[in-house]
Amino acid sequence: MSDGMRVDLSALDEVIKKLWTLLDDMDKAGETSRYRTDIPMTAFGNTDKFLEAADLFDAHKETKGDLEAAIKGLHGLIDQFGKSTSKVKDKYTEQEYANKNQMGGGAGGSNGKWDKK
Repeated sequence: MSDGMRVDLSALDEVIKKLWTLLDDMDKAGETSRYRTDIPMTAFGNTDKFLEAADLFDAHKETKGDLEAAIKGLHGLIDQFGKSTSKVKDKYTEQEYANKNQMGGGAGGSNGKWDKK
């Protein structure tokens, strides 16, 4: 701010919107991985005739759990980054508002100190 750097607040807004959209997509992926990837044991075959059916079912169950954990981790990371970005944007917005008011650029025009009479 005092060193002449400027922050594009609209770009930060755009990042925040994209992160919330991504978070929504991750919610949908989480729902899908949790509820739409379940395969019943019977789908792998009869364990009397196909001895590896139980192994396949267990491998599926483990992979499903890994996928759910990965999506949950990504969701948390995106949520944290989105909240942090939003806080940063709010701080820059507050600072910009304070700078405008210090320079007499706030609503209402002049503060009366420099008015010539």
